[in-house]
Amino acid sequence: MVGRPAVPEVIWARPERAGRGPRPAFSRADIAAAAVRIADAEGLDAVSMRKVAAELGCGTMSLYNYVPRKEDLHELMLDAVSAGYEFPGPTGDWRADLVALAHQTRAMMHRHTWVPRLMSPVYGFSPNALRYLEYALSCLDGVDARFGEKMELIAMVNGVVTTYVANEIATAERSRSLPWTEEQEQAVRTGYLISQIATGKYPRMAAGFAEDAGPIDLDGVFERALRRVLDSFGD
Repeated sequence: MVGRPAVPEVIWARPERAGRGPRPAFSRADIAAAAVRIADAEGLDAVSMRKVAAELGCGTMSLYNYVPRKEDLHELMLDAVSAGYEFPGPTGDWRADLVALAHQTRAMMHRHTWVPRLMSPVYGFSPNALRYLEYALSCLDGVDARFGEKMELIAMVNGVVTTYVANEIATAERSRSLPWTEEQEQAVRTGYLISQIATGKYPRMAAGFAEDAGPIDLDGVFERALRRVLDSFGD
């Protein structure tokens, strides 16, 4: 990209506008909002400086004065969607508080299905990411653990959410690309699985399905995965 710095820099450390000269035509928030609209409608790969410029009605080259790298644009996008978190205040039940945050993250990722692709510690220190971390840490104020251990727990919870939602999104996208319904495919695959179990080669699976052959409660699986991570942390 034109204007790409040769050394690392943090977009948040750059002044949004110079102290002198005319007022900029756009803000970072304007640029991030435009990029988010494109990603939501067409996917992350569709986001480019050219398309963002077209969305804003300006020249592509002028945007490099605001956002010098595509990585910076991605960071602005993540920060923009992270502004939607609600922080009602710690309840005193740190497990419940972190589960509530995890559900907010899951919902946000389903609203913006490109987010799991961008989740990285590199983008973890934008203004809204820092607000999130500070709130999550406040929920853990009563927990006797070192700062590093608390950060590890928050990262583990976010890892569970990101992995789980990425699988949900991939499954939904695959289903949309096929000429049959998810229910039709599931029926065919279930029939095949039953035929294999009936051979007697898989006695443990046969016993398991005899015990519980019902549909998988995906929301329940998500909840249990979170609880197991939190329970392993202790009090």
